[in-house]
Amino acid sequence: QVQLVESGGGLVQAGGSLRLSCVASGRTFSSLSLGWFRQAPGKEREFVGTIQSGARTYYTDSVRGRFTISRDNAKNTVYLQMNSLKPEDTAVYYCAGNLRGGYSVRRSDYDYWGQGTQVTVSS
Repeated sequence: QVQLVESGGGLVQAGGSLRLSCVASGRTFSSLSLGWFRQAPGKEREFVGTIQSGARTYYTDSVRGRFTISRDNAKNTVYLQMNSLKPEDTAVYYCAGNLRGGYSVRRSDYDYWGQGTQVTVSS
């Protein structure tokens, strides 16, 4: 069993930056693929990006070049660095773990989820 806990959300002005963290319990962290998803009010939860166990990353088009995912296996932590934030980035951000270790944009492929952290970008 893996538990994921996000932190680092908050209120920021457009153009600003935030770094989200997600700490995982359990001894399988290094073999997990980890994804970040977000859910805005009234919308479905959507894929933001993922980092595989080998540190390869993939991002959705709307955040590519602005967001960066990294991981520190020694700290069981994955990060989402968000730069040049826009009001449309406002959402609850979720960290998720995929036991199969591959790359996926589908929510159904992720086995573990955090509770989410709110990010609000003001214009």
